[in-house]
Amino acid sequence: MNNVDPERARMMRFRIALLCALLTSGLGVVLRGAWNIEVSDGEAWRALAEKQRLRHLRVAPKRGTVYDRQGTPLAISVEVPSISVDAVEMLRGIEDQYLERAVNGYAERIGAALHLDVDTVAEKLRRRRRFAWLKRRVTPDEIEAIRGLSDRNQRHPVRGLIIEGEGRRFYPHRELAGPLLGFVSPDGVGRDGLELALDDQLRGRAEEIRGLRDRAGRLIFAEGIQDEAALAGHNVHLTIDQSIQFLAERELMAALKTHEAKGGSVVVMDPSTGEILAMASAPIYNPNDYNVSEASERRNRAAMDLFEPGSTMKVFSMAAALSRRSIKPDEQIYCEEGHMPIDNVVIHDTHVSKWLSPTQILQVSSNIGIAKIALGLGENGTYQAFRRFGFGERPGLPLAGEASGVLRPRGRPWVPVETAAAAFGQGVSVTNVQLAMALSSIANRGRLLEPIIVRKVTDSTGAVLTEAHPKVRRRVVSPRVAKLVTEMLVSVTEGEGTGVEAAIPGFRVAGKTATAQKIDPATGRYNDTHYVASFFGFVPAERPRIVVSVVIDEPMAGSTAGGTVAAPVFRRVSEMTLRYLGVRPKGTKSMNLTEVAKYAGPEDPADKAYAVLEGQRQTREITPPVTPADAGLGDPEARAKVAVPDVSKLPMRAAVKALVEAGVVPVIEGTGRVSRTEPEVGSKVPKGSAVVLVFEPET
Repeated sequence: MNNVDPERARMMRFRIALLCALLTSGLGVVLRGAWNIEVSDGEAWRALAEKQRLRHLRVAPKRGTVYDRQGTPLAISVEVPSISVDAVEMLRGIEDQYLERAVNGYAERIGAALHLDVDTVAEKLRRRRRFAWLKRRVTPDEIEAIRGLSDRNQRHPVRGLIIEGEGRRFYPHRELAGPLLGFVSPDGVGRDGLELALDDQLRGRAEEIRGLRDRAGRLIFAEGIQDEAALAGHNVHLTIDQSIQFLAERELMAALKTHEAKGGSVVVMDPSTGEILAMASAPIYNPNDYNVSEASERRNRAAMDLFEPGSTMKVFSMAAALSRRSIKPDEQIYCEEGHMPIDNVVIHDTHVSKWLSPTQILQVSSNIGIAKIALGLGENGTYQAFRRFGFGERPGLPLAGEASGVLRPRGRPWVPVETAAAAFGQGVSVTNVQLAMALSSIANRGRLLEPIIVRKVTDSTGAVLTEAHPKVRRRVVSPRVAKLVTEMLVSVTEGEGTGVEAAIPGFRVAGKTATAQKIDPATGRYNDTHYVASFFGFVPAERPRIVVSVVIDEPMAGSTAGGTVAAPVFRRVSEMTLRYLGVRPKGTKSMNLTEVAKYAGPEDPADKAYAVLEGQRQTREITPPVTPADAGLGDPEARAKVAVPDVSKLPMRAAVKALVEAGVVPVIEGTGRVSRTEPEVGSKVPKGSAVVLVFEPET
């Protein structure tokens, strides 16, 4: 600038400086904005960016399967297609003045394809949400119609329609065990029965997946599942046997139809383990179509319905008196010739008698005889005995709505007439499951076991998470008393007993009938026309394999007596179950499953139930295995002997493992650590025998 006029050079320098200052200021503004975006407000802007480009999906896990004891699926989950809509994508680019016209046009086309109400579809589109269900569980024809609407080769394709796979609960055996299993709602949540009680195990844990999405909101890349096990719930293996369940339901439904009864239930248990082999309730329903059934049809009557048991309670009154030695087995009791007043109430007997022994009292079901026995036992003795047999407390099964029953009003004891009435089953209420449990304690030499209906729970890989083992809740009577009561109950099904209809050729059956009047809710008095007929028993009496309890509510056609209505159901269920289990009388030929089905009749639907297991197992000549009830018994020459291992002071899991490895069957009694074993440590017992582990809390 030496040749430039000084004044002009000064102006040029000023302009350059001003321009640099402006550029510097602009750069400062830019840098300040960048600082705010990247540093000061960086987290907020990053969150907005992530929200715009990422899509979060919650993947619902596949619900676990419910199996019976043979591994046959009773409840499974299958994938079915459902249709959802992204209304934002569907209406993208449509100007406001044409929006209503477009909504109505799309609604008409979608409604025709899915057979939906046009106004309902239009309302969902007007909300302009990213997700809304249009129709769940659609048919193949509807799927094809939706694909046709979305086909981009046509002139006006419909955008935003999505076909998604959705889990649906399916019950392959339809009505079989419906009230026991319950059902699952469309949102995948158990709503009744075992599906509700075991919902946490069956449903699993939902997993969230993140991925990139395009301008239309479609997922184009996913990060993947972090935990594969989250996509499957746990599998539940029940103690129920589908074939025995089928037999129980078939015979129960036949009895309801024959006697025009209101409802009923049948419980089949293994008395040596506490496992429930069948739990039938009627009326029944199909869980696949639960929405067309009534609430009364979905109720598990065996565990939920309370009723006055009637004469079946005489068994436990007698057992309590023999245990307390308030009577002798050969004692004669005066039965007042059929009429006995007490507290301004007259107790009557159907079979008028003078003197009866305890066995005869059960045989002819004398109310007066058992009332005198209970009065001799006392109010507190009778009440405590019933409590020890499990009445008045919940059995502890994982069943929704399981009832505990009622023994007496809270806060006051029984008066004499109430004690007498409770002894023959009036003024108290029980469930069928409680009756089966209590009778199982008699069949199991006086030990009351925990009932089991869930055998084990496994994860999606087959690993066992939990497994049930026989556990003694408490001893209620001695083995001697249990054997005495068993012989008394055998007399009920023989000779002049009230339960001769329950007799099974070739087997000794121990059982008891009951015919209980129902209370009229309107008057609070016993009704002369409405009864509950029941029968429970076990067989074979000398080495029980099954306990069966049958309850028929309000039989109206023909007889209402338990010996006529319920006993034949017991006989048919027990006879077929014994054959199915391979238990046969001596001198008879064993039968395979096909022959068992033929025994039921050439056109009998039992063929289908037994055919499921044909080829998987064949019945064979069986000597009933040693059970906890037979601990220490057996032919010493028939089986190798092993020594009871020393498991003193060991925790439960370690003690059970040691006994199993030694070749004996552990039976658990109590909690804590092992205090002693029965037989004692070091004793020689036949391999496969039961060894009782007595646990006591640590001090």
